[in-house]
Amino acid sequence: MVKNTLIAGLIIIGLLISIILERTINYSQPTHGVNVIIIPDAPEIDAEQAAINLGEAIRYQTTTLLPGDPRPGQEQPWLEFQSWMQSTYPAFHAAARKETVTGGHTLLFTWQGSDPDLKPLLLMAHQDVVPVSLRTIDDWDAAPFSGEILDGYVYGRGTIDNKGSLVGLLEALNALAVKDFRPKRTILLMLGHDEEVGGAGAAAGIALLKSRGVNPIMALDEGSMVLETSPLTGKPVGMIGIAEKGYLTLELTVSAPGGHSSMPSRNSAPVRLAQALIALDENQMPIDLSQPPVSTLLRVSARDMPFLARMALANAWLFGPVIDAQVSASPTANAVVRTTTAPTMLVGSPKENILAQRASATVNFRIHPNDTEDDIIAHVEALTKDIPGLEITIGQRGIRGMGASPVSPTDNLPYGVLSSLASEIGNGAPVSPSLVLGATDSRYASAITDSVYRFMPAIMTAEDLRGFHGTNERLTIENVGQLARGYAQIILAMDQEA
Repeated sequence: MVKNTLIAGLIIIGLLISIILERTINYSQPTHGVNVIIIPDAPEIDAEQAAINLGEAIRYQTTTLLPGDPRPGQEQPWLEFQSWMQSTYPAFHAAARKETVTGGHTLLFTWQGSDPDLKPLLLMAHQDVVPVSLRTIDDWDAAPFSGEILDGYVYGRGTIDNKGSLVGLLEALNALAVKDFRPKRTILLMLGHDEEVGGAGAAAGIALLKSRGVNPIMALDEGSMVLETSPLTGKPVGMIGIAEKGYLTLELTVSAPGGHSSMPSRNSAPVRLAQALIALDENQMPIDLSQPPVSTLLRVSARDMPFLARMALANAWLFGPVIDAQVSASPTANAVVRTTTAPTMLVGSPKENILAQRASATVNFRIHPNDTEDDIIAHVEALTKDIPGLEITIGQRGIRGMGASPVSPTDNLPYGVLSSLASEIGNGAPVSPSLVLGATDSRYASAITDSVYRFMPAIMTAEDLRGFHGTNERLTIENVGQLARGYAQIILAMDQEA
């Protein structure tokens, strides 16, 4: 009997090992079908001149701070910047019709195609930039609004986010217009004016297109790019953003009698609030590695992973707790695989010797496509239901937020073009759909097309990306030229595949 039991156990173990090994070996084979597209050559682009143009664009301080910016009387940088665009890129402005979207400074260009039966191509970028902290100005190698070119880089706020893309698009479109390119497919270019504070301009622009019955074959905006060093593998990888996280802010408030600090009551409002925050921190929203884009990103990256890492991911049903612990230790990896929970603002007593009658915390959630706003609210309510006097409300201004975007397809022409170009830029690097962690203007485009992508045709290092919204934001001259060439190639590829 014991012998039979031992044999049966060994057979089960052998089968288990066989299953684990088979799944590991096959794991690196992507399961999505991507069209491979021959990418056409770009028109000649002068990268040095494009970099000079980007430097000039940086000098227009189109900084937004709050929704509604620019305020009346503060529009001059936008107006001067738009005048500069027209004088710097005259061929494109002559070929396309320009509109200013009602209620702001968002621009919509229409370059009419010769075939009205073809769906148009929508290209997007934004004019505004985030502010620079006065305390960090001395830490910049070049002044943040100088647009100075130093050691092969263009320095300045907006070089990456997002005037680099904006100038790249205009360089590409102008170069095509100079070469007498005549698109078969209508090209739409939308340049939002307030993306950094909510994107009301882009929302209005998309609403305008929707009212006209416009259904683009693709909407393309900022987001992912080719990374010289993947955080998963340490090797190059092309990333095509096919979805972006949503945004929800909740306020947790605890009420209590208060009183004088010389006679404190136990379990005060701040203590109960702290209990709620600890509960949220120790019980994060669950991860799910089975759905795209995360599932495909892991499969595509697996070929460059160590065997044990590949084995764990291929057999998440067995190694789930180990994977969870590993990804949770990395802020970047953690943000990719789950809805994140971030307490950001705390308010309590107005004076050190007064017990707080109300203690509140603002908690910001970035919503993964696998979750909804209602999922998050239910999660918070379940974890805090036993804390007396706790009230949960949505946002300081009653703003519910916005759920994660829909996930765009990877088996169509637009993704095939972007994927093929990313592979070319990365010299054959693997390319994967990815999840964009921040919000872009393109989230509004889901109202008029199911093919919304977030990709900048450039290759960047981890050091480059540290300047994003930070100190020493900069872009190499080579990447300025690459952006312009890449956007031109996208336009030509989408047109030749009509």
